[in-house]
This record gives sequence, structure tokens and C-alpha cells, in this order.
Amino acid sequence: MRLLLVIIAFFACLTGFIAAPATTSAAEKSYYSPIINVDAENSRILISTLGAVFWVDVPEEARPHIEKLPQSGLVDIVVETREGQPPLLKTWKVKSGESTCLHFDGKTCK
Repeated sequence: MRLLLVIIAFFACLTGFIAAPATTSAAEKSYYSPIINVDAENSRILISTLGAVFWVDVPEEARPHIEKLPQSGLVDIVVETREGQPPLLKTWKVKSGESTCLHFDGKTCK
């Protein structure tokens, strides 16, 4: 009987009836995108990639610099994905467009 229960549990795990606890670790993603809009008041930028348009939240360290991002300029940004929330900006590199902050490394602007 005990062997039967072990076999049933094994097959239940294989078919997804019993799931392991989900991990909620944040992942980093990189986007090469035009800057559609900079919303300094709400600390976010609007980007577009692969036909999707979405907001990226800007952390406290980057807030003084987001107005330096060029409208319609191309940037390579790295974000931290967050479940149920917009991604959070980590770094950016301006690839085209005029800016006094071509590279933000997460702490300082260069």
C-alpha cells in the first residue's frame, strides 16, 4: 500500500498536480528601445520593444537624471523584472540622441 502511495505521488508530481513552491527571484532583462516618453513627475519612462509599449519605473538614484534622456533617442536599458509591477530600471546607455548623461550605471551619470 505504501509503495502504491509513493508511485501515485511520483506521477502526480510529473503531471503537475503537486507543484514545488514558486520562487520569486527578480530577473534582469535588457531592452534596446526608443524613449517614447519621460514622466519625471511619476519617476518612469515609456519604452517600446517587440511591438509592446510599457512603463519602466525609475529608482531614486536615477530620478535626477531621467530628464536628460533624449525623446525618441535609442537607449540600451537593463531592468529588473518584478511580478505584478512595472520593471525597475537598473542602467542605461544612450545609443543615439543628444544627452548629457550617456551612461547611467545604477549610481552615477557619465
